[in-house]
Amino acid sequence: MTPFRDTEGPLAGSAAGRTPARPRSTAVWTAAKWIAPVAVGLIVYLLPQPDGIKQGGWAVLAIFTATVLGLILQPLPLGAVALVGLTVTMITGTLEPDVALGGFSEPTIWLIVAAFFISLGFTKTGLGRRIALLFVRALGRSSLGLAYGITLTDLVLAPATPSNTARSGGVIHPVIRSLSTNAGSHPGDESRRKLGAYLSVTAMQVNTVTSAMFLTSMAANPLVQKLAADHGVHLTWTSWALAAIVPGLVALLVLPALLYRIFPPALRETPEAPGQARAQLTELGSMSRNEWTMAAVFVLLLLLWSVGGQVWDLSATVSAFTGVTLLLVSGVLTWGDLVAEKSAWTTLVWFSVLVMMAGQLQDLGVIGWFSDSITDAVSGVGWQAAFVALTLIYLFSHYLFASNTAHVAAMYAAFLAAATATGAPPVMAALVLGFISSLYGGLTHYASGPAPVLFGGGYVTLGEWWRTGLAAAAANIVIWMGVGAAWLKILGHW
Repeated sequence: MTPFRDTEGPLAGSAAGRTPARPRSTAVWTAAKWIAPVAVGLIVYLLPQPDGIKQGGWAVLAIFTATVLGLILQPLPLGAVALVGLTVTMITGTLEPDVALGGFSEPTIWLIVAAFFISLGFTKTGLGRRIALLFVRALGRSSLGLAYGITLTDLVLAPATPSNTARSGGVIHPVIRSLSTNAGSHPGDESRRKLGAYLSVTAMQVNTVTSAMFLTSMAANPLVQKLAADHGVHLTWTSWALAAIVPGLVALLVLPALLYRIFPPALRETPEAPGQARAQLTELGSMSRNEWTMAAVFVLLLLLWSVGGQVWDLSATVSAFTGVTLLLVSGVLTWGDLVAEKSAWTTLVWFSVLVMMAGQLQDLGVIGWFSDSITDAVSGVGWQAAFVALTLIYLFSHYLFASNTAHVAAMYAAFLAAATATGAPPVMAALVLGFISSLYGGLTHYASGPAPVLFGGGYVTLGEWWRTGLAAAAANIVIWMGVGAAWLKILGHW
């Protein structure tokens, strides 16, 4: 018999069958999460509409603002919040149904859905874990080597894993937990700084870089591509990867070493780690048929994404669905696997709604008005200084956001329009703002999907997380605006 009373069963509470009362603070917070988006949306709607905005544009802005705030506060799950916003646009007559539902036909959104399915193959087959263990076996004799092993794992998985949360939560975080525990580093006590704290903050900052390096490595990147295209700037998978490869690799080389210096682990040498990885690889055995198939499809996808558009006239979306089909036909994935991948279908819903609203804001003149206002604020200086100011504002404004995608949807188009209005080269501006849309994901413990996963491991305090996040952001600014600017110059983007 357990010595503890049942606090959740039918006899819980002060009387049989009575449900315990919800704490007052929880009820207030739940109500606030509903009230705040509605109140902000109404306030925006009641503000005087500026000149130059077409009919319905201000109403779309009000609904969009309420929806984005709802996605941040989440009174309901993400998909449900998006559906509420979608319904409001139709029931109020702000948009016709054929317009409101148009986002579900966007190829870039289906690219992300397909990439979710592809990343599922890495997890299901165990190939992702095997890759991580191989790097630990090769580089894991020191804590810095372990950090670079985690870095390489994230880099290898990134092109086919649009959910950076899945990379962190499904592959990286379990490896960190295992390595740290085996080294005697546990969350919540003094031993956390022995190894787990350093690996956790490094994994977070590395994830922001790998997310910036490929069009398919973070869910918001295709939204960047779509918004840039609406502005007349066409980015491909290849052009994105080529522009990001040099500053990205430099950042991946610098960040683990920088964090090792400013936030060092107490344990510097880890001679047991390679042996532990070797033992786990022995348990896994030789690569299975499904792992080989997954690896082959992954290589094929990289080839198709890189040159498929030029050689075979295949878009990135068509290439991604080719990979999904091969995984289905080969039996690596089943239809049941796809149906059960809730993250993909949830992303389809809220991403489609945001893309539709963002497109309407562009078409109805709201983005143009906002960009004109920003342009006026930075007028009187050269485009280089104006662009630096705009990018820094865009980056550090992420302290107000709990989602990369929400930030992109709310601000990317306006900042791109403002940047080009000051004279910044359009392709360069679109790419740099796109890269920043991933790089700000490590600023806070709520800044992106991977942040609460890795922070929730319990190895890092809140103050440590914010300080290392700011230091990494400063390093990224130097790298991506220094090395990155020089590389974009060589590529002819400015």
